[in-house]
Amino acid sequence: MEIFDIFLLEAILNGILLGGVLALLALGLNLVFGVIDVVWICYAELVMIGMYTVYWLFAYYGVPIVPAFLAGIVIVAAAGALLHYLVIRPILGAAPINQLLVTGGVLFFLQALATLVFGVEFRNIGLRLPVLEFADMYFSFARVLAFVTALAGMVALYLFLTRTYIGTAIRAISQDREIMPLMGVNPQRVYLMTSAIGGGLAGLSACLLVLQYDVHPAIGLSFGPITFMICVMGGLGNMIGGFVAAFIFSQFISIGGFFFAIEWGYVIAFAFFILMMFLKPQGILSRRR
Repeated sequence: MEIFDIFLLEAILNGILLGGVLALLALGLNLVFGVIDVVWICYAELVMIGMYTVYWLFAYYGVPIVPAFLAGIVIVAAAGALLHYLVIRPILGAAPINQLLVTGGVLFFLQALATLVFGVEFRNIGLRLPVLEFADMYFSFARVLAFVTALAGMVALYLFLTRTYIGTAIRAISQDREIMPLMGVNPQRVYLMTSAIGGGLAGLSACLLVLQYDVHPAIGLSFGPITFMICVMGGLGNMIGGFVAAFIFSQFISIGGFFFAIEWGYVIAFAFFILMMFLKPQGILSRRR
């Protein structure tokens, strides 16, 4: 078999498309950590909430898909703000291990609640999208749409953080949490806004993922560990590093799946993650001292 054939190119391009959604997930988690300095272990469970929201609105109540998507984003953004106000705010000064345990507890609580309310059935919104053909290669329209939307969401976040007063306050307080209150910035309001934006990004990710995957109570376990590893490999709080790490990770999954099997693609990606933790524990873009 020729190494560089059309099927390998197709795998590489599909890896790029997968990387867009993974980068969007990592972006939301990195934003929250970079500003609030708390890792939301339960971040992927917010995605689950968004996927269930879209499913029930579109497939059960017959709401058009675009309003269902918008409602999913708004509801998950509100869930992110509520999570910060009820859970994160009281533990801001706690030890990091306590913060991880609390957000991990929220993860299991949301999974158990979803199981109790919705059952363990796999549910699909039933929206059939076409498959695109280009140069004898085939791509899922849902994955292409997800990639383009993810890039648009990341560009919108960049413009928000660099062109608005609130975005400037978010970037400033992420750089110096102690001096910004002396300059008239209310940290709690910034934290709450950041949590809502992080939740909104999780909601947008949910809208993109529900087009490709069934929703069930454990769907967060499919993306939560990967998202966390991408953030760590890119450097927690480093949005550019997370963006780069997402595409590297997705290529290992896609190309590994091409040469072996998709399960082996994940194994290779995880092995690379472990190796990078020895070589560059501060992040893939960090410089050695």
